[in-house]
Amino acid sequence: MARFPKALTFDVVGTLIDFESGMMDALQRLCGVTIEREAFLSAYRGMRARGQTLPFPQDLKPIYLQLAAQFGLPETEAYADAFVYAAKDWPAFADSVEAMQRLGRHFRLVAMTNTQRWAFSGMEKTLGMPFHDSITVDDALCEKPDTAFFGFARGRLSRDGILQGDILHVAQSQYHDIGIARKLDYTVCWIERRKAIGGFGGTIAVETLTKPDYHFFTLKELADLADQGGLQMLYS
Repeated sequence: MARFPKALTFDVVGTLIDFESGMMDALQRLCGVTIEREAFLSAYRGMRARGQTLPFPQDLKPIYLQLAAQFGLPETEAYADAFVYAAKDWPAFADSVEAMQRLGRHFRLVAMTNTQRWAFSGMEKTLGMPFHDSITVDDALCEKPDTAFFGFARGRLSRDGILQGDILHVAQSQYHDIGIARKLDYTVCWIERRKAIGGFGGTIAVETLTKPDYHFFTLKELADLADQGGLQMLYS
């Protein structure tokens, strides 16, 4: 007998919110400097991979200050702070708002984001307030791919009678989400946002890609399958 998810949990930044375009737009607007997109994203990815001690997006401040000279950006804390707080206004991907509205007709939608609550609140408004619940780094006190984040989310959902076998996790990042969710026996959907571009962009790279249960290049494709009644639990 087919089993259908009761809840979809979502990574937000990179899956629903276009953080790469958001960062590049912010740098152009704030600093008036034209930067080669992939060069900056590669440098940014390298900084993220080294690990940061501040929560996201506060950790954008030391990253900005360390990359400023390389890319001809103003080397001041004021500009770094403005770059950080621009995160709350990063744009959604073109299909995110409409697809989330459709998915919300079928499932409970829950955000699972490494983003601080103050920044997520702006992103949530940009997305049209689609979530029934949300878990941020401020709630979980850790960041994905820490298994404790997933454990915190499971505990939150269990209050409503939703167990792990009822949850489909949707994400873009192989590093933060897809790999660890598969190890934890979730049914997973990979939204490969950079399929047309290639590479990892601003997302931490992995040596080996984890094969997901569902693999789409847009969120619209996921919503289309849900509308057709074809989104089932394949692994739990």
